[in-house]
Parts: sequence; C-alpha cells; structure tokens
Amino acid sequence: MLDLELLRTLVCVVDEGSFTRAASRVHRTQSTVSQQVRKLEQNVGKTLLLRDRAGGNVSATEDGELLVAYARRLLAIAGEAEHVLSAPRKTRVLRLGIPEDFDVSRLTALLAGFAAGHADVRLETSSGMSMDLRRGLASGELDLALVKREPGDGPCLAAWPEKLLWVGGGQRFQECASVPLVLFPQGCIYRKRVIYALESAGRPWHIAYHSPSLSGVQAAVAAGLGVSLLPAFARLDTHEVLDEETGFAPVPPTELAIVGNPRTLSAAEQHLVEALKQAIGRAGLPEAA
Repeated sequence: MLDLELLRTLVCVVDEGSFTRAASRVHRTQSTVSQQVRKLEQNVGKTLLLRDRAGGNVSATEDGELLVAYARRLLAIAGEAEHVLSAPRKTRVLRLGIPEDFDVSRLTALLAGFAAGHADVRLETSSGMSMDLRRGLASGELDLALVKREPGDGPCLAAWPEKLLWVGGGQRFQECASVPLVLFPQGCIYRKRVIYALESAGRPWHIAYHSPSLSGVQAAVAAGLGVSLLPAFARLDTHEVLDEETGFAPVPPTELAIVGNPRTLSAAEQHLVEALKQAIGRAGLPEAA
C-alpha cells in the first residue's frame, strides 16, 4: 500500500527539483527526505528520481512522472476526505405528527430504528388532533403527518381504510333513555361519526367520559362508563362489540393517511414514509392505497 506521507515528499522533491529545497519546504533534514524517497522506490521497485550530485538537482524518471501524477490525485482525495470529516455536520430536522389518539406503541420501535439508521437526521415527533396536524403541515411546522380523515379527503402519500366498531363494556344500552358515550375531544373524526350515527337513528345521547388519549378511552369503555366507536385494531379483549341487534348499526370506515408534499420529499422523508407503511401494514391494516 502506498504511504501518503512518502508520496507527499516525492511530489515536493519533483516540484522543487532539489532535495535541499524540498527539505526546507517540508521542515525536515535533507537526509530524511532522501531516505523517504529511497523507501518509496524500494516499495514500488522502481527508480523514481534521477539525481544530479554535482548540481544538487533531481528530475523524475518516466516511472517517477507516472507515480507523481497518481500521487497528486491521491493526496487531493485524502485532503478532501479530511476536510469533509473535520467540518461540522449539518443535522436535518424531520418533524413528524401523529394523531393524539393513535397507539404510539405501534410506532416506537419504528421511530427508534429510523433514528439509529439516519445519524444526520434529528426526528422530532409530536402528537395532536388530526385537524391540528393538518394545520401544522399547511403552516410548515410539520414535514409529514399521520392523520385520521374521511376516505379520499385530499392527496396523500399512502392511505389505509379503518374499520370502525361500536364497543362497550358488557352493559346493555338498548333500553337506556340516553346512550352514555365515551369520546375523544372536539374535532376527532370518531366523535363526529358517533354523534352523527346516533342522531340519524333518533337516539338520545350524553357524554359520560371524554379523553384525548386512546388508552383513556379504552379504559373507560372497559370499565363500563359508556359506548364508543373505535378502529378495529384498538378494540381490547375486555370490550364487547355492539351490533345492530344491540341497537348500533355499522358505520362506514374512516381512513388513516400519511400526508405531506410528494414534490419536496427528501431521501430521509421517503425512507420514513416507507417505514411507516411497513409498520402500519404489519399492524394488520389493509395494504396502503
């Protein structure tokens, strides 16, 4: 393997045309410079310099000229590598929004794996209501968002239908004068579907419990505080599925979508979109559209 330090000395001697001047330029003794050139000649098995002992001048042989040409290129590449490695790296911030009512445990391993594989990217994940996430995208505060929405509600990078189920904690609500509801806050698409379905059926209702978190809604339903509408993946074993026989007609599916601007996606954003698609697909949702 060629020693860059020896190549640097060879180039310097050829440029100066003298061991003495080259030694002064590299701040070494003339004997040290001569020894380095001889060592390089031994390594490559070629005579690289013609020495003029009388005049103290040297010139490159044909082999020396060839090696000097390569040496200049190798030294330039080495210098470029040192510059790139010594320069401070620019860290790209990638901002992802996920729904407040989404099961974050499904994404934690994904997000950790993505961060480990993209050292030059700082992933910032925030949660909120889907309508707030869409506003964040519009204002530039987010780069990508996973949102709950009506099917086909605008362009997206990927989308999955979400089957919705009426769930309760085992109580019977057919004869209730008013159906107790366990709901997410205002703006949640599930909340809108619940209220619209009951009012369309002419059934009175009241809010018994509301929570911004999926776990809070799940626990309240399991405890028997009321009825809720949840995506099929979020139904717990302690939940009873309510159907038309129990007075709750099926409702159309909603949609889980990855939203962003496909024209401006960076390579890191594209990788994150693909990782999200794989993770959500493994969770049992149909293949993304």
